[in-house]
Amino acid sequence: MPRFLTLVRIEEKHSAADMTPEAGARMGALFEEITKAGVMLDTAGLTPSAEGTRVTRSGGEFSYTDGPFTETKEVVGGYAILQVKDKAEAMEWTKRFLACHPDDWTVTSEVRQIDEG
Repeated sequence: MPRFLTLVRIEEKHSAADMTPEAGARMGALFEEITKAGVMLDTAGLTPSAEGTRVTRSGGEFSYTDGPFTETKEVVGGYAILQVKDKAEAMEWTKRFLACHPDDWTVTSEVRQIDEG
C-alpha cells in the first residue's frame, strides 16, 4: 500500500495550546481512530520557526537563515505519514484532520505520495 506525507501548514500565531478543549477532543478521537485503523505510521508537531534554520544552496554557495521567518505567514507546523490504499483515502483522512481545528484558523495540508522508487 502506498504511503503519503501530509505537511501541515499553519499560521504560526496558532499553536496546540490555543486549541479549544472541544477541538482537542475531536483531534484526540481522530488520532485514536486513525491509529486503530493502521493508517497512521507517524505524526508530530514541529517547534516554532524561531528555533529553526533554513539552509539554501544557490550558485554553488550555501547560506543560512535563522528563524523566525518573518516573510512567511504560514509555516510547516507538523506532518503525518499515512499508509492507505490510494490518494483519495489520504485526502479523506487529511480533510477530517483539518476539520478538527477551530473554524477561525486557516490550516492547509499538502498531501504527497512518498516515492518508493
